[in-house]
Amino acid sequence: MGSSPYSFFRLKNTIFFRIFMILFLSSITHRMNLCSNLPLADPSLPNLGSSYVLSSLKTIHLDGHFNFDNIYHAANDFGNRHHYLPLAILHPKSVSDISSTIKHIYEMGPATELTIAARGHGHSLQGQAQAHRGVVINMESLQGPKTIVHTGKMPYADVSGGELWINILHESLKHGLAPKSWTDYLHLTVGGTLSNAGISGQAFRHGPQINNVYQLEVVTGKGDIITCSETQNADLFYGVLGGLGQFGIITRARISLEPAPKMVKWIRVLYSEFSIFSKDQEHLTSFKNSFDYIEGFVIINRTGLLNTWRSSFNPREPLQASQFNSDGRTLYCLEMAKYFNPDETHIVNQVIESLLSELSYIPSTLLLSEVPYVDFLDRVHVSEIKLRAKGLWEVPHPWLNLLIPKSRIHDFAKEVFGNILRDTGNGPILIYPVNKSKWNNRTSLVTPQEDIFYLVAFLSSAVPSSTGTDGLEHILTQNERILDFCEGARLGMKQYLPHYSTQDKWQAHFGPKWEVFVKRKSKYDPLAILAPGQRIFQKATPFSWSRILA
Repeated sequence: MGSSPYSFFRLKNTIFFRIFMILFLSSITHRMNLCSNLPLADPSLPNLGSSYVLSSLKTIHLDGHFNFDNIYHAANDFGNRHHYLPLAILHPKSVSDISSTIKHIYEMGPATELTIAARGHGHSLQGQAQAHRGVVINMESLQGPKTIVHTGKMPYADVSGGELWINILHESLKHGLAPKSWTDYLHLTVGGTLSNAGISGQAFRHGPQINNVYQLEVVTGKGDIITCSETQNADLFYGVLGGLGQFGIITRARISLEPAPKMVKWIRVLYSEFSIFSKDQEHLTSFKNSFDYIEGFVIINRTGLLNTWRSSFNPREPLQASQFNSDGRTLYCLEMAKYFNPDETHIVNQVIESLLSELSYIPSTLLLSEVPYVDFLDRVHVSEIKLRAKGLWEVPHPWLNLLIPKSRIHDFAKEVFGNILRDTGNGPILIYPVNKSKWNNRTSLVTPQEDIFYLVAFLSSAVPSSTGTDGLEHILTQNERILDFCEGARLGMKQYLPHYSTQDKWQAHFGPKWEVFVKRKSKYDPLAILAPGQRIFQKATPFSWSRILA
């Protein structure tokens, strides 16, 4: 798509003249807007009309293409609560398509509302990958070099930012390798998880996914394509990791790999006392030769043993499971996995027996399953297929993800699991500790101050049109009660996948990192073009960043 060199030159001159007049007439008034529900333009500025903007986008020379009509799916995400229509969807075939589009919008300046959101597999919860009247980039359209696996002493894979983790797993396994750290759900894009953190039951050992990256290729809010690592453009590298998409779009990543096992011993045990459950979790995550994966979840007011989530878990002794009755008690399930190869079965069994002997779970609740490595990592996808078949996947998901300091986890559990929550019928509640020593403090990710903290994830699904306890409003009210308690009790909690509506709350969330965060924004995305759905910064007049830092 394009036009003659002369018409393109004339268009750019017109844009430049309009921007100059805007700056002159506004007497260079600098203002910064934060945390708007929608990216509204400054009403004091003349605004280029939609038709002009659309015509302007059509002048960009692309390997891929824009879609201006079939745009409705870009206003949906997994959260299924926020729906903001863009003006266009970019389907890039190359990184230069993304760069050219961002540069074009950057050069148009504040005379247009246009912003840009990178959309991977659409798993955002609060419209973070949407751009109201902006441009959504379909990252899964990005072509170029596919996953390239490099073997050796420090193996790694060079992957596209729009590639799904499940595809990286399959490709790396061809070489007997796999990434070290995962999310529970693998049908997510690399750029999406690295912009947040990427946490699962391996995080206590390897840290989150953002700690297992050697290098990134990033397109900034100015349209610059920059390769960065801990030794090259390190400020951008660490800023983008966990940076919520605010400083650049990840178009390529170099992911650390390790030798991959073939099989997994998958184990679950139950506890009736939270103090014993948490003590055992912390014990297992404190030493090197432990399990390879450790998580846990809470079961409230259930009469059966097994949670219906992760139904791919098939214990060897279902009769024993059927004989256990919780009597409506709140129970805590410790979930563990040990990786192995078939020729190591005897040794692994001995290790597992030794590890389990150190725990204080309810003996009759021990369940063990042996599954292929791929089946274990892709376990949540099994549930997705079943839910999709029943029409229960694309419902509202008012999830709440918290990081709670170890010193306050018992206070949290007592109030939330004992008083605020009455059942867990709306979805699983995950809870497990991680070690801060495995998390790089130079990234943009914010965690509690203590060395050990817990991830607590309320993964609720709301029944459409329901006004009961499984309805959206009830779950949202419940989430607010949990947040109010955390704030009132001053637990030192931080949100994972954060979502705030005021400047004060965003600033409180980042704490000492706020000043660096704002400075990076002013450097790499000075017009606040990128990731408007996070609602941290709003595109308006040229910004006076020093005023925000004052």
